[in-house]
Amino acid sequence: MLVCMGCEWRLRPNGHAEELQVSVDRFDRVEALYLTTGDLAALHQMNTDYPQQTRLLIENLLQLGHVNDSGINARFLMYYQDSTLQRLVADVESVYTDMTDVDEQLGMAFRQLRNLLPDIEIPHVYAQISSLDQSIVVGDGVLGISLDKYLGEEYPVYNKYGYTERQRATMTRSNIVPDCLSFYLLSLYPLPAEQDTVQAYRYRHMGRIQYVVNQAIGTPFFDNEYVSEAEELMNQHEGMTFGQLLQDTDR
Repeated sequence: MLVCMGCEWRLRPNGHAEELQVSVDRFDRVEALYLTTGDLAALHQMNTDYPQQTRLLIENLLQLGHVNDSGINARFLMYYQDSTLQRLVADVESVYTDMTDVDEQLGMAFRQLRNLLPDIEIPHVYAQISSLDQSIVVGDGVLGISLDKYLGEEYPVYNKYGYTERQRATMTRSNIVPDCLSFYLLSLYPLPAEQDTVQAYRYRHMGRIQYVVNQAIGTPFFDNEYVSEAEELMNQHEGMTFGQLLQDTDR
C-alpha cells in the first residue's frame, strides 16, 4: 500500500517546529493531464517528481505491469481511455479544484494525532485518480487519497457499478480525513497475524483505531459498539496511553 501527504515544517529560531502545516500534494493534476491529453511533459513530471506515486499506481493499484516495462506508458494511457474513466478524471478535477478545506482539516487532525501519539511519523499525503480502486493507500512514508472514491454518495457512476447505499454513504468529501487517519494508524498498529484472522479481533481493533481518530478530529465521527468499548477501556484504566490502547491487542 502507499501513503502521500504534503507537509511543511516552519522552524523557530531555536530549531523547534512551530506548527505542522499540511497540504495534499496534487499528483492527480499531473496524472489527469497525461491521461486526457497524452502530454509527454506531464508523463516526464510523473516519473521525475512523483516516482513512488507513479510506481504504486501502475504496479500495485492498477497492476498493469512493472513501471520500467517496455510500452508501460502507452498501456497506462490506453487503460484510462475508457469513457467511464475519462469521466472520473474530469469529475475529480471539477469537484476537487480547491482542497483548502481538506488541507486545514488534515493539518489540525495530524497535529492532534501527534499530541496523542508523540512518536508518530507524519506521512507525505497526495491525491490521485485510481480507477475506483482503494480509497486510501499507505506506503513507505506516503499516504495517497484516491479522489475518485470521494465524489459523493449520489454520484451516478457509483450506483452504476453496484456500490451499496451503505458504501456510497462513506464516499464523500467529509470521509477523507477520518479515512486518512484510520488507514494510516492501521498501517502503524497492525494486528498480529494470528489475531488478524479472527473477525472479533479485527472489529475490536478497528474500533480502537476509530476511537483514536475521533479524538484527533475532535468529533465522534465513528460511532459503534467497538468505539464505545475502546472508550470504556480507556476510562477503566487510568493512565493508559493511546499508544498502549492500540498496541495491547490482547486486552
